[in-house]
Amino acid sequence: MEAVVHSAAVQILVTGGAGFIGSAYVRAVLKDEFAGVAGASVTVLDLLSYSGNRANLPVTDSRLDFVQGDIGDAKLLRDLLPGHDVIVHFAAESHVDRSISGAVPFVTTNVLGTQVLLDAARETGIGRFLHVSTDEVYGSIDAGSWTETWPLAPNSPYAASKASSDLLALAAHRTHGMDVVVTRCSNNYGTHQFPEKLIPLFVTNLLDGRKVPLYGDGGNIRDWLHVTDHVRGIQLALEKGRAGEVYNIGGGTELTNRDLTGLLLRACGASWDMVTPVQDRPGHDRRYSLDITKIRDELGYEPQVTLERGLADTVTWYRENRAWWEPLKARAGL
Repeated sequence: MEAVVHSAAVQILVTGGAGFIGSAYVRAVLKDEFAGVAGASVTVLDLLSYSGNRANLPVTDSRLDFVQGDIGDAKLLRDLLPGHDVIVHFAAESHVDRSISGAVPFVTTNVLGTQVLLDAARETGIGRFLHVSTDEVYGSIDAGSWTETWPLAPNSPYAASKASSDLLALAAHRTHGMDVVVTRCSNNYGTHQFPEKLIPLFVTNLLDGRKVPLYGDGGNIRDWLHVTDHVRGIQLALEKGRAGEVYNIGGGTELTNRDLTGLLLRACGASWDMVTPVQDRPGHDRRYSLDITKIRDELGYEPQVTLERGLADTVTWYRENRAWWEPLKARAGL
């Protein structure tokens, strides 16, 4: 991908760049943490719905252009995309519980929005299109780990909408020859994560002396990935991934939700009497596990942030940044 590697003039369009993972990627690019895009300029396109937050990005940076808008707005995209070399597509509705209570916004953004974006990228001659997805498209796995060729079997409306968007992105490569790469990540954690997700919800509740809700028996297993490892994997796929391919990005640390809760309780100086068991959510996948052999062997990816260090840093950040998360929780009624 010569347009990206070692090119100070590269122009990157990042959709959903004010969200948790998207903003981590943008901040890393602007700090020149990725040699292949050192000096790059970034345009963030974000609707700033409930989980998008302009405060996740630098207030001023000569290399950053922020546009508030919808990936489903074809006219906006036709005006915005020319001049950009690549698209890194994070924009998505992403919370399973919200998708269970109302799936239409997930289909609208994740499926229709992605198709509108793909069409605009093809029409305006964008180079590489990196589509960021999730391990939840595979469903649930009792033993072993998913490879990239595993059949898709999503169990929630959110996961189904992401599986649909994955297939549309790959179809754009096969049908139109677009330079598309898809990444699928395990559960992310880190700073600036909207406090409806497990780790920031539990941490902020515990910091406020409030109890935390643990679904079912707490035996659901997830592979935890620090967001900085995730965005490194994304950049490797952007620079060196093969067109039309899928790359799993995992953290290599599987924990039950109960074991994770224990770690968070200790980190926040709380005990198990701060945990309230709640009824399990419908269709709750039991276990996720990604095989990262492909991205390790082809692109040289390896997770670098241990769970111990990552959780400690995350708890410290939320402890020191109440001004960031308190208004978000108040507006969301969390």
